[in-house]
Amino acid sequence: MTNAQILAACRSNWEYRGIDDASVREMLEELATHLEDAQTAGRSGQDVVGQDVRSFAAAWARARAPFSRRVARTASMTCFAVGCVLILAYLLRWTTELAVTPAYLAFWASLCVATVVWELRRGSLGMGARCAVAVAIALPVAILTGLLAGDEVLFALPLWAALALLVPGLPYAVADARARSSHTADDTSASPAR
Repeated sequence: MTNAQILAACRSNWEYRGIDDASVREMLEELATHLEDAQTAGRSGQDVVGQDVRSFAAAWARARAPFSRRVARTASMTCFAVGCVLILAYLLRWTTELAVTPAYLAFWASLCVATVVWELRRGSLGMGARCAVAVAIALPVAILTGLLAGDEVLFALPLWAALALLVPGLPYAVADARARSSHTADDTSASPAR
């Protein structure tokens, strides 16, 4: 197995496990350095990672981002995303209270559960995949709930509640934005001038 194949196998394993992009980049850089050092010393990449690359990647992922930390991050970022969408709903309706019906509640609850389960199992969902999840899972649940429970207003959600949903995910969102900007700056400075 070549060093490039080892790095590709580890990257796909870490992304599958939901490791954040900044950590994946850092882990890949560290592993690439170890692989280059081994190659310089006349050893193969298998000497560094062992015979089973997937087991090596899985063990490193568990050590780097334990399941409990990934659950906390995913739940916090889901709250952040829901808070952002709710704020958009407040802005579109130009109101400070949002009427919550059973269908509306079922839609968001099923979307959040599906997103969290997918993120923990498979890794990051893109915008297109989130829309597909919304259409495939959350929309039928909302329609069925609306048919069974009716459209009676359960409660009015004040604007401050949507703002409060942003708080748990804010540190993660800021850290992700900083990691992306520093990675972009590193890529820009590393590219040769023409």
